Amino acid sequence: MITKCSYYCAPEGSHDPYRNLAREELFLGALERGEIILYLWQNKDTVVIGRNQNCYKECRVSELEEDGGHLARRLSGGGAVFHDLGNMNFTIITGRDDYDVSRQTDMIRRAVGSFGVKTEKSGRNDITVGGRKFSGNAYYLTKGACYHHGTLLINVDSEKIGKYLNVSRAKLKSKGVASVSSRVASLTEFAPDITVAGLRTALKEALGATYGLSVEDFDYEDRIDQTRLDETTKRYASDEWKYGSALPAYDYDMSGRFDWGEIEISLAIKDGSVSGCKVYTDALDVTIPEQIEKILTGTAFEPSAVKTAFESRCEELEEDDGEIAVMLRDTENLILEGM
Repeated sequence: MITKCSYYCAPEGSHDPYRNLAREELFLGALERGEIILYLWQNKDTVVIGRNQNCYKECRVSELEEDGGHLARRLSGGGAVFHDLGNMNFTIITGRDDYDVSRQTDMIRRAVGSFGVKTEKSGRNDITVGGRKFSGNAYYLTKGACYHHGTLLINVDSEKIGKYLNVSRAKLKSKGVASVSSRVASLTEFAPDITVAGLRTALKEALGATYGLSVEDFDYEDRIDQTRLDETTKRYASDEWKYGSALPAYDYDMSGRFDWGEIEISLAIKDGSVSGCKVYTDALDVTIPEQIEKILTGTAFEPSAVKTAFESRCEELEEDDGEIAVMLRDTENLILEGM
């Protein structure tokens, strides 16, 4: 049960994506029992990709960095997003027992609605207005604490979104639009007076109203260790984390799109068995690549063996996690069709 509402806004001018993501991660460890933390932050000219995405497929990395922008990779799953100072990011951190995505989403919608904007929850993780997306959301769960974070496009540069993001034709077609820039909307199109400062205030008020509690400022200096913050910032800024390791040669590549997201699988085959497997996906569940790689590695590369390996794992999962079982069965069918 939520008994404490805490609020923290990154300091003015703190637009370093690696520092901001590091703070977000450290809030998970600083959370007190019964507490909910609302963290607000902004990045300058940054493409943030999901945990399991191929940065070169999702983003025009060279162009972004030549223009002085940044590539960042977050802990959560989901797809790539562009941040500039016309966007504000929110992160809601709670304990596992208090984590309620529906209620948290309603809190965001309450804040935006205070400006007279009628919003809708759309698809697996979007909040829209007039059928256009102004907030993409993603989620990260640990055994003890979880976070729900997302964008709030207030007055973004839509030309930069189109310039730096690569969005697959299949994804655009599924949304019924021709380009990523036509799919998104800035809130100022619907509420011209809305500002970053105004929305910050509205979010803080919505936090208190949603949980029926007064909102306290998060005691940042006492609860966040600066040495750990520096170390975590370096990890997020490292080439290994941002770009991922170089891919070895693979023998088979396949890709598909499902209700839960897009997936790309590369397989290396040696002596008739899968010797290597790499999975990229914008699925919100960050465990999917690891599950698929575990199922396939060492399995004979022939239909009956692949089917048996997937079916065995799905039977184990169906009682505890039917959603992951569905995702694995879709992946099984994709691989079998490609063999």
